[in-house]
Amino acid sequence: MGAPACTIRPCAAGDEAALTLLGQATFLEAFAGTLRGSDIFGHCTRMHSLQVYRDWLHDPGMRLWVAETVQGAAPVGYLVLSPAELPLPDLSEADAEVKRVYLLHRFQGLGLGRRLMDMARDSARQLDRRRLLLGVYAQNLAAIGFYQKLGYRPVGTRTFRVGDTDCQDLILGLAL
Repeated sequence: MGAPACTIRPCAAGDEAALTLLGQATFLEAFAGTLRGSDIFGHCTRMHSLQVYRDWLHDPGMRLWVAETVQGAAPVGYLVLSPAELPLPDLSEADAEVKRVYLLHRFQGLGLGRRLMDMARDSARQLDRRRLLLGVYAQNLAAIGFYQKLGYRPVGTRTFRVGDTDCQDLILGLAL
């Protein structure tokens, strides 16, 4: 059985519970077997809380989209676009950041990720940003390959803390 048809829409106030559940589920799915369970749970409790998403939904500098099944409107993926906050020496206000982009595994490979990334790129252009940045786990070769197919290139690295574990991220950039 294939994945159901999906749509993508901008998020609005009231979507925070769905984003919290989706954020926690996709982070667990992405890092189970890579990071310690206690680190994943701690990270999800802090970084994927209802309050985090509620604050983002009320922040005029943030843009959020959710992918949902056509039948039943179940959330299956999302993207968060924000002002850039990455450790780069040339970071400027003309940069935007894809802070989070996740899809449940069953919904990967269907074009939803590309559609979400296209929306982020188009939105960044409308905001007159000159570069779109993102951080990706340096060992996630599939994700890195996906971003490179979209034109992203390495521009730096960062250490990203998840619980008690330091992870190495690759920072990728796309000139707009």
